[in-house]
Amino acid sequence: MSKPNMIQLIKHEWRLLLVAVQFLTRLPVPSFTNYDPQWLHQSSRHFPAVGLLVGLLCAGVFWLGSVLFTPLIAAVISTIFGIRLTGAFHEDGLADSCDGLGGGLTRERTLTIMKDSRLGTYGVLGLVSVLLLKITLLASMPPSVAIVALIIGHTASRLLCISLIALLPYGGEIEHAKAKPMAQQLTLLQGVLSTGWLLLAGILVIAIFPSGIQQIGLSQWLLALLLTLIATDYMRRLLRRRLDGYTGDGLGATQQLSEVAIYMGLAASVPFV
Repeated sequence: MSKPNMIQLIKHEWRLLLVAVQFLTRLPVPSFTNYDPQWLHQSSRHFPAVGLLVGLLCAGVFWLGSVLFTPLIAAVISTIFGIRLTGAFHEDGLADSCDGLGGGLTRERTLTIMKDSRLGTYGVLGLVSVLLLKITLLASMPPSVAIVALIIGHTASRLLCISLIALLPYGGEIEHAKAKPMAQQLTLLQGVLSTGWLLLAGILVIAIFPSGIQQIGLSQWLLALLLTLIATDYMRRLLRRRLDGYTGDGLGATQQLSEVAIYMGLAASVPFV
């Protein structure tokens, strides 16, 4: 079998990007012929690209909302828009993880609760807490800073989310996985390649929103990095201890917590620096 040429490789990566968009959002994409279930697993390296797309769209909605209304209303509208755009995909994982990890005493019981479509007390509290944090943090920032935060937050959080696929084995039950091909390992090389999308996000915000970048101090960037790494590592340790690995819901919870952690760092005032 001949080795694929550059054009074929580019077409394949474009196909994987569309698969990732279809999996993580409600955006329409062209239909696929001869679909291979392996494409979904391979598309995970483009999840940060979907985050970049979602971040740009949410940032646009926030900008328009801030022009027409107050920053608080803009934050609410952009958050609702993001939830609608993704079909609450990650929020659902957060709620299920809170219910399962909060109410389950054993691994088997935890997985059973996480598969239950009903929402419990832990799920409601976790979801409401994260949404309140997102909205209030975005509303507390100058609009240009909030726009940068949305783009970087959505992109970086999805990169950190898929890092758990490389760092942990699958901890759920394969037959009950929401996407069985995703229950496979992501290679470290694929994870490294995914960082290219975060670099692109950084280049875009520097080029398009220089005023927002100028209002963010180095201490805030460092705090955002520290907090989001702590949030991701917390989820890694928790999932390893409670489930012996990651699940789809656990990845969604990791994305949500790391996104909020980035907003916290960028919104913080660091007086001791």
